[in-house]
Amino acid sequence: MAVEYWLIRGKEKLRLPVNPESNAYSSPHDYEGVEVEGLGEITIIKKRGLKEFEISTFWPRDYNPSYCSYSNFISPTAFVNKIESWRNKRQPIRYVVTGAGGVNISVTIRDFQVQAERAGAPGDVYFSLSLKEWREVKVEKVTVAKPKPKPKPRPPKPKPAPQKTYIVKKGDCLWNIAKKRSIYGDAMKWRKIYNHPANRKLIGKNPNLIYPKQKLVIPK
Repeated sequence: MAVEYWLIRGKEKLRLPVNPESNAYSSPHDYEGVEVEGLGEITIIKKRGLKEFEISTFWPRDYNPSYCSYSNFISPTAFVNKIESWRNKRQPIRYVVTGAGGVNISVTIRDFQVQAERAGAPGDVYFSLSLKEWREVKVEKVTVAKPKPKPKPRPPKPKPAPQKTYIVKKGDCLWNIAKKRSIYGDAMKWRKIYNHPANRKLIGKNPNLIYPKQKLVIPK
């Protein structure tokens, strides 16, 4: 299978007319040495770093079957403009190399160096591309259930206002008691005192029979 080098962004595709000398990349891996009491130094293997690719070749002005992989490619100027436009969009592209040891990976263009009109090659553009693997960061949405509002505590039942009372004195009658300014100031309200259940139980059937030291409830 022929080796092909592709740079792809969405539906836009660029195939290099002249393959680089090699398909080489670096794949770093992070390690950490830790000193442990009684064991000495141990190695903690961390996660793999991002792969880095270096492409160095040229984009010819004219097709030459001795070194070109295919014909009818775009001009060197159009190629440079395309790479620059991709970089300006600040989005990753896909780097694909077919054949043995192939590559198919999302990358970002870290550097793009161009040398135009090299001596002996008028119209050709020599370039190098530095590519670095791109990992998509997926942020998972977590739905946090809202805590159920705590029921509001019921307000305590208001305590009944203390009832006003009157201690019967010698010579009192319900008429005189009701007439007092501190009670009703109206003698005609004596029945209100008598009709209170507690007073009626205390006094009995005859409202005229009240005695000193009896405690009467004075209704509002």
